[in-house]
Amino acid sequence: MDINTLRGISTILVMIAFISICLWAYSSKRKDKFDDAANLPFEDEEIAKRTLIDTEKKDHE
Repeated sequence: MDINTLRGISTILVMIAFISICLWAYSSKRKDKFDDAANLPFEDEEIAKRTLIDTEKKDHE
């Protein structure tokens, strides 16, 4: 087994890992979890209320 065979095997293993990660990330089973995670910054109502109040105060000044 020479270095070129090792390089070929490592290339195939990396390609399989890449395809596996892509399939995992774009799986329809994961869509709901990823959508929930994407909306987490918008779910904190307390921060949104404070931001709205601060914005209104600045507008009235």
